[in-house]
Parts: sequence; structure tokens; C-alpha cells
Amino acid sequence: MNKILIIIGLLLLTGCSGTMQKSLAIKENAGSPRVQPAPLADRMIAVPELDGKKITIAVYSFSDKTGQRKPADNIANLSSAVTQGSEVWVIKALQEIGNKTWFEVVERIGMDNLIKERQLIRNTRQVYEKDLPNGPRALKPMVFAGLILEGGIIGYDSNVAVGGVGGRYLGIGAQTEYRVDTVTVVMRIVSVSTGKVLLSIATEKTIASSRSGADVFKFLDMGTKLIESETGYSVNEPVNYAVRAAIEACVVQLVYEGEKEGLWKFKDTTYHGSTPKERPLPIKKHWKDGPRRDCTVMREIYVGL
Repeated sequence: MNKILIIIGLLLLTGCSGTMQKSLAIKENAGSPRVQPAPLADRMIAVPELDGKKITIAVYSFSDKTGQRKPADNIANLSSAVTQGSEVWVIKALQEIGNKTWFEVVERIGMDNLIKERQLIRNTRQVYEKDLPNGPRALKPMVFAGLILEGGIIGYDSNVAVGGVGGRYLGIGAQTEYRVDTVTVVMRIVSVSTGKVLLSIATEKTIASSRSGADVFKFLDMGTKLIESETGYSVNEPVNYAVRAAIEACVVQLVYEGEKEGLWKFKDTTYHGSTPKERPLPIKKHWKDGPRRDCTVMREIYVGL
């Protein structure tokens, strides 16, 4: 019996070694920094182009309104559950939607910095260009927006679904666990001229996490010797990725809902010209080169013409 337990322990140690080697391989193959692809890149590119000029839109904020902290067991975690800078994903999605043919986003989040920089340029020109024939050069006017995009991350529900399976026999066990969280995003488009809320969309994205492992805990030789081993592996979906996916889904849906409500139109890519008439080849060429069955069909068509 002791030999069997020792063999099982060695097998588990081998599994630990394999898990460690796998972890080191993941670290070594992490690679250099890369451009993060959009989670819904295919859906965003597939959106039809806008029929007309780009729509100027402003994003003032897109904040975390949940107040949730990262879920943790038996400890108080001060880290936020979701990103505090989700407005960058909103701006990115607006710029990329429909192959970059829909929205012209104007800077409003860093408005204070922009105004300070413009004031610095204006003051500098007034001092150093006052002797020019036409006086100091004037700055170009800032572009104003006809629409404002508002909203935020309004929900983060942890442990929406929790479960697993496991077993243990004579100090040897294995288990698998999973957990599902949900993040909810809401957007609305407001008309600057009227203040009317034109569109409002809500999307949600699940965040899945799983963990599997095995362990052995056994006393040998009348309780004088102990063998203990443990191995495991976990996979957690990045929360930032889930938030970006929910934001992109919201932007895509806003575009389709706006077209449905008549706020804008898709560019018509349908061909309206005449369909060219397919003419058969000369009957002699069909008899010479083509199969007899095709020649018979073409001969009938040719005679009909």
C-alpha cells in the first residue's frame, strides 16, 4: 500500500513539474508588446458606411458607476473591479466603426489641457508676432459637436454562476471549479441643439473563470512520515477585454438603431445598372470543344435566339 501511495505521489510531483514547465513556457513565449486587436473587429468592419459626411460627436466621460471592488475571498480588496478609463475604448470604437467612415470625435475629456495649450500659443504669438504686418496669427476655431455620447459602466455582478466538481479518496483528490461574472454597459446619444435623448442602448458581457487541480495528502509509516503534493491550473478572462467588447457591441448597436429610427442612412452599395446579357458561344465551337450535353443545350438556346 505504501509503495502505491509513493508511486501516486511521484506521479503528482511529475504533474507539478509539468505545470511549472508550462507556466515558464507561457512566460517565455509572452513576446514583445503588441497592438491589442478589437474584440469585435469583424462586426465593426462589417457595419455599412455612412451615407454622407462624418458625424461630429463628443465624449465628455464614460465612468465606472458601479463602485464595485475586485471579488476576493476573506480579504478586503481596494482595487476597482473594472477599468477607470473606459472612455478610451469608447473613442476608439467610434473612430473604427464602419471602416472609419462614421464619426469624427472631438476632444472633451482633456478639455482643460487643450484650452491651456491654446491659451499658451495665443499668448506666445501676441508677444513674439506683434510686429508682423498683419499682427499675431489667429488660432483656428475649435470644432463643435452636434451629438454627445453619454453613459458608463453601470453594473458588475460577481458570482452570477458558481460551481464545480471534485472527489477525494484516501488523501488523494482532484477538483474543478468555475465562476461567471457579468459587466453591464449603457450608452445614450444626446442632441446638442435640442437636448433630446435620441438613442439609448444597454449591453452586457459575461466574464468566465475556471480552475482545475489535484492534490495528495497522506501520512505513512504509522503517521511518522507525510507526503503532500499539489498541482493546478486556472484561466481568467480579462475584465478589461470584456468591458471593451461590451462597449464595442453598444456602439455597433447604436449605429443600427439610429438607421432604424431614421437618424442617418447607410450608403447604398447595390448595383443599379443593367445586367449584361450572357451570349452563347458559336455552335460550331461548342461541338468542337465542349461536352455533347452542353453543346445540345447551347444549340437549343442558339436556335431559340
